[in-house]
Amino acid sequence: MKLQTKIPLQPQQHNQIDYNSSVLLLGSCFVENIGSKLNYFKFQNLQNPFGILFQTFAIEKLITNALNEKEFTKDSIFFLNEQWHCYDAHSKLSNASENELLHVLKEQISLTAKQLHNSSHIIITLGTAWVYKHLETNTIVANCHKVPQKQFLKELMSVDEVVESLQSIITLVRSVNKKASILFTVSPVRHLKDGFIENTQSKAHLITAVHQVVNTNKSIYYFPSYEIMMDELRDYRFYKEDMIHPNETAIQYIWEKFKDVWISKSVNKIMDEVDCIQKGLQHKPFNPNSDAQREFLQKLQVKVKTLQTQFPHIVF
Repeated sequence: MKLQTKIPLQPQQHNQIDYNSSVLLLGSCFVENIGSKLNYFKFQNLQNPFGILFQTFAIEKLITNALNEKEFTKDSIFFLNEQWHCYDAHSKLSNASENELLHVLKEQISLTAKQLHNSSHIIITLGTAWVYKHLETNTIVANCHKVPQKQFLKELMSVDEVVESLQSIITLVRSVNKKASILFTVSPVRHLKDGFIENTQSKAHLITAVHQVVNTNKSIYYFPSYEIMMDELRDYRFYKEDMIHPNETAIQYIWEKFKDVWISKSVNKIMDEVDCIQKGLQHKPFNPNSDAQREFLQKLQVKVKTLQTQFPHIVF
């Protein structure tokens, strides 16, 4: 008896991720779920240097600004609710200090540019095709920062507009990095604040556009995060209490699917060693001053040093 539909997946044949890979992750909050797994297993990666970016125009603008080494000035930021914000960045970068925000923006732009040049893999997760255009400047923003709604015009990107933006992203990346594998995925997080029907429209535009791009470009790939959530995990027990975001079980399930396709099997043993060390570091002993605990920590440090001899970038 079959109780679940399965999406057929095959391991990627070329350029899988291993411990020599350098991964850049950009996009919606779901990209940070995958990124947290890469962090846990100590893969080299950089996640959302400008914070969560939900739509393609915001991602395209970040990449453009990074490659052009844009210098953010006081005209690039604004003050609201006792903090300085930038329309191009997520609110997690916002700061009570004007100078500190400008400094962070400069650092993150530089970091993004460096990673774009050097990444072996670039993973982009698209969250929505809905965008907000700031009426005063006539520009699409990455984040509204709780600025009154009347200052924005909400628009749904057409399939052609999404395709054009994705093609621009690919062209920009390829201008400085011709070898990186670019992997698109659509976030399974439902943007129900847009409305149920509007969310479905949005996801449909994204999926249609991504497949047009993947089918016409080499070294561009698609991973079906959205489809796995909708078809294999079609049950509310796989959602958090908000009934919108995937819970830890769902994230782990999709990660294991991603791992089967994109993580090289040659590093399975190393991942197991990292997992063992991580669990050891998280272990809370009954008696932290006991001889047994000291011996346990000494053995753990030996494992760490042995691993770092092979991969110096791994830090616990």
